[in-house]
Amino acid sequence: MTKILFVCQHNSARSQMAEGLVNAVGHGVIKAWSAGSTPTQVNPLAIRAMAEIGIDITGQESKSFAAVADLPFDYVVVLCEEGALTCPVFPGQAEQLHWPLPDPAAVKGPEEKRLQEFRAVRDTLSLRLRSLL
Repeated sequence: MTKILFVCQHNSARSQMAEGLVNAVGHGVIKAWSAGSTPTQVNPLAIRAMAEIGIDITGQESKSFAAVADLPFDYVVVLCEEGALTCPVFPGQAEQLHWPLPDPAAVKGPEEKRLQEFRAVRDTLSLRLRSLL
């Protein structure tokens, strides 16, 4: 089984959506986790953006690096600049990838505008994951 860790500072949006995307199509062959240096909670707009494409991430939780430190990963994908600076070394021969994406949770304004940013990040992740997988 191929194991992928997605890293982002708060483990609330980008990394959570990536985890959900991979696990929705992994079928036991590919498994994803996510973690962050300062985890908070899964952003409700991330949950909503994923539900729009039929993926339920309501059961996912924000996790710290310590929660996954003992797992050997094949890939560690860093999704934000902060993650690249604070990402620890994980056991095994994980290939580290850096896919910096804008933080949709940082967008201010009406909910529809913010949701559009979550959708854009979700769709970008989906395209990048297709090429990785």
